[in-house]
Amino acid sequence: MTDIAYKVVAADEWRAAVAEGRYEGSAVDLADGYIHMSTEDQLAETLRKHYAGQTNLLMLSVDLTRFGDDLVWEPSRGGALFPHLYAPLSVTAVTASRRLSVTTDGEIIFEDAA
Repeated sequence: MTDIAYKVVAADEWRAAVAEGRYEGSAVDLADGYIHMSTEDQLAETLRKHYAGQTNLLMLSVDLTRFGDDLVWEPSRGGALFPHLYAPLSVTAVTASRRLSVTTDGEIIFEDAA
């Protein structure tokens, strides 16, 4: 397992979360009962599959060591283990963010300097 995972959010949603001090999750997260995240190896496919055609996104780097038992690694796509957070995401657990968009054909475009 890894100590860092990534959460992709709409920039507007994240601005609201920062004001509150925590992110409750996207509509999909709320429906599923946990916050979906991806490892570095899973991120590109997650972006292509779930965010194609979307702009004004942020990729958040999340410190997984902050969550204890609220973080569960569960099988998903093809049996791969994904990090799922069964609690709100504290903004203090986010160590970095990058602006990005994903074209309709799944190309990932980072809109900031690396």
